[in-house]
Amino acid sequence: MSRHRFVRNMDLDAEMEDDSEQVGMSSEEQARMATSMPIARALLQDVKPPIADAAIADSLWHYWFDVEKAVTWLRKDWERKVAKVSQPPSVRSASLPAKSRNQPVASSSKPSTQPNTPKKSSSSKASSSGANTPKVAASGLTVAQQDLAGLHLDDEMDEAEREREKERYKERPGLNMKQEELIAKVKKEEEESGKQNISLIVVGHVDAGKSTLMGRLLYDLGELSEKEKVSNERGSKRVGKGSFAFAWGLDALGDERDRGVTIDIATTHFATPHRNVTLLDAPGHRDFIPAMISGAAQADVALMVVDGSPGEFEAGFERGGQTREHAWLVRSLGVKEIVVAINKMDLVSWSQDRYEDIVEALKPFLVSAGFAASKTTFLPLAAMEGINVLENNEDTLKSWYDGPTLIDTLDKVEVPARPYDSPLRIPLSNVFKGQTAVASGVAVSGRLCSGIVQVGDRLRAVPGDEVANVRTIEVDEDSAPYAVAGQNVTLYLSGIDPIHLAIGTVLCPTSLPVRLVTRFVAQILVFDLQTPIIAGTAVELFHHSMNLPATISKLVSISEKGAVTKKSPRVLQKGMTGLVEISLRPGQGGGRTPSVPLETAADNKEMGRVLIRRAGETIAAGIVQEILA
Repeated sequence: MSRHRFVRNMDLDAEMEDDSEQVGMSSEEQARMATSMPIARALLQDVKPPIADAAIADSLWHYWFDVEKAVTWLRKDWERKVAKVSQPPSVRSASLPAKSRNQPVASSSKPSTQPNTPKKSSSSKASSSGANTPKVAASGLTVAQQDLAGLHLDDEMDEAEREREKERYKERPGLNMKQEELIAKVKKEEEESGKQNISLIVVGHVDAGKSTLMGRLLYDLGELSEKEKVSNERGSKRVGKGSFAFAWGLDALGDERDRGVTIDIATTHFATPHRNVTLLDAPGHRDFIPAMISGAAQADVALMVVDGSPGEFEAGFERGGQTREHAWLVRSLGVKEIVVAINKMDLVSWSQDRYEDIVEALKPFLVSAGFAASKTTFLPLAAMEGINVLENNEDTLKSWYDGPTLIDTLDKVEVPARPYDSPLRIPLSNVFKGQTAVASGVAVSGRLCSGIVQVGDRLRAVPGDEVANVRTIEVDEDSAPYAVAGQNVTLYLSGIDPIHLAIGTVLCPTSLPVRLVTRFVAQILVFDLQTPIIAGTAVELFHHSMNLPATISKLVSISEKGAVTKKSPRVLQKGMTGLVEISLRPGQGGGRTPSVPLETAADNKEMGRVLIRRAGETIAAGIVQEILA
């Protein structure tokens, strides 16, 4: 019985009262309401009878204090009601059955000026049969009939009202004051420090010298100590790989050092005068493309390293080499700016002709891949010798090249706009057991596609409905109270079993989870392929760090320059842009159809990009246009 005590003692009149101070409004929202109300009243002063303040306040709240939208809808609603009042009652409303079958027929069918407001009528005694006669208003309708008519059960919603209803019940990702203040603080700190955060992915054909170049850059910047360099030199010489000394600064895995190739994404950090850089060194070998895709999905800028030594550039650039595929991949995953470092120029005696031949071969290809000429920079260098990395001290090179060094170029790359005010989305690239001075246990790492995260936040892991608490946040290996869109972070979580976390899981707010999708429509660009794409083609779908079996179930259309040129095509070939329907399918072992956390590109650009691979090669990339299931 005690559990009902609150209900018994509740003052229902007070609970039902429409108080002007709406529940849940912050002080800022109350101030905006107080400012907006007089403006809305003034714009509606010609409406007779006047619209109630409660209705104005409700419309302002719905349209988030957009006075113009609120007033427009109120006028349309008022006009609709006036038009309804001027029409006679509908046949169905006039013939609604009364409580008693002996109800007398109304003597008048003249419509009331206020059909939704029943008027009082004098009660009559019981009829000769002893039954009570229902009360009849001046309109000729009983009170019960008018009450039912007031519900507008017969009315059909017009398109504007239907859209408003959809919008009304759609949850909004509104920011609270604390989040707004935090975003303002982040922007102010960037302005004061003069430094912005970027993520740099290093790509290129195997053995082009990517890890060596990055190891040399870190050493010249002081991020790799002399002791570590000497240790790596001794270790690499001991196994007969003396030229890999700088590469060992990033290739820390035993297999990587034994094989002399990067296998997994290596992550480290360095700073230039105007940029804080998160460095992602990607594997170049075709066997490790999935790891490269995972890294590219976290990047803002790409550094492509090509081998300028005799015959090596051609081997990496022709069909089967990874130079082309890497360029397509990073552009398809949202990277708009690329720096091309032509490495090992010392092996061709700093030949200007060799450099220009490589540049002329790459320029048209990069334009076709989607990189604007203004966002593409070429520079010659020698990673092992450190020439043109931090400074150009080679006389032969100076004689014909007066462009920027690598570090100068990276210091001036453009930082893309960050979607701070969008719902939080963190696709996980790693799950592990971690240990810090203040936290230990389940740790995850990934890049914030959008939104902000703070210590103490409760986040939902999708797929699934498990909720975790954020105990500690690490940004660039340092503890931080918060992180924002564009940063690569490590989060230490509590309240969740690691069995519910995996690479590809997306962390998001509990109130605004990302949707799980099994079928969607995407606009794709077809790359260089040997066999055309047809309906029913079995493929691998890559989305951030997830790769799932899928089928291109339908070819919808082909378009050129934004205009549809053919509907329901039979095939999609190299260079075509097409709209396709993609369905996930069970793996080789059968079982349930998998699902992927996905959003349309219009809602979240980074969460709406997909890559399509088949038989070990990337055949297409695109953006999600519509979610079907």
